Amino acid sequence: MTVLSMLPNLREAIMQQLNSESLTSLLKNRPANKLEIWEDLRIISFSRSIVAVYSTCMLVVLLRVQLNIIGGYIYLDNAAVGKNGTTPLAPPDVQQQYLSSIEHLLGDGLNELITVVKKAVQNVIGSLSLKQSVSLQELEKYLGEIREQVEHPCNSSESVIIANKSPLCWYLIPDEEATLTSQASGLTEKDLTTLRILNETRDMLESTDFSTVLNSCLNRGFSRLLDNMAEFFKPMEEAMTQNGKINSLSDAKLPLAKIIPIINGQIHSTCSETPSHFVQDLLLMDQVKDFAANIYEAFSSPQQLAMRIQ
Repeated sequence: MTVLSMLPNLREAIMQQLNSESLTSLLKNRPANKLEIWEDLRIISFSRSIVAVYSTCMLVVLLRVQLNIIGGYIYLDNAAVGKNGTTPLAPPDVQQQYLSSIEHLLGDGLNELITVVKKAVQNVIGSLSLKQSVSLQELEKYLGEIREQVEHPCNSSESVIIANKSPLCWYLIPDEEATLTSQASGLTEKDLTTLRILNETRDMLESTDFSTVLNSCLNRGFSRLLDNMAEFFKPMEEAMTQNGKINSLSDAKLPLAKIIPIINGQIHSTCSETPSHFVQDLLLMDQVKDFAANIYEAFSSPQQLAMRIQ
């Protein structure tokens, strides 16, 4: 329910930053710079569906991590009820402040992700002719190349901020230095507790296990995006089969100009607050559930409780 309640905000933020609707409105008036608008529409349409997959996967996994860390602390606090002199590990005001850190993903993190994805989209499909016919296999190849650039950036000036770390981490949670700087005016006890939990979360997000789980979610997300796109290739397949020109869906092709509006609309199924197959898939993935259970176990262990009592 937490994930579904946040998806409308995520979708709105993406659509505001990558506003294809304003471009399609311009095209209806047959402007002189029609080709230029189509070029912009191509980049924005691909970018927003790709960003939708990334950010939805990130939202699902990050919330799972945060809620299980908080769940572990609540368990320890409940276990310590009645012990003299115990201070709650995660009082309600700390929980609220900690969970509000998700705003980074919906704000600065999303803005940076959009910038990186748009550049990768431009690099991969920016030079393709709008008239060029593209198959599903070619579309899958283009998406793979875009993912490679987003998830494994070279050591260019743009990637300095995430050097030596999982490149997707920065979009999820502000780095430690940025967090401390924003709080530099004076840290309360509540702030220090929240910072400690944020640092523990950051360690979790920078782990190999987290990268593996997020990558599995992204694979599932991009696979579903391609499945959705395949539905629009089927009529072409059927028509060509009747003419004896095609043997399978992999042979069907559509001009890039026709693919643009199709991929442009995919954000509505990816970031849907109604129980969508995509979000349901992510929430029910065994790897996500196992990872969340391991986090809860780690943060609710007797060892943690013993350390706290000392």
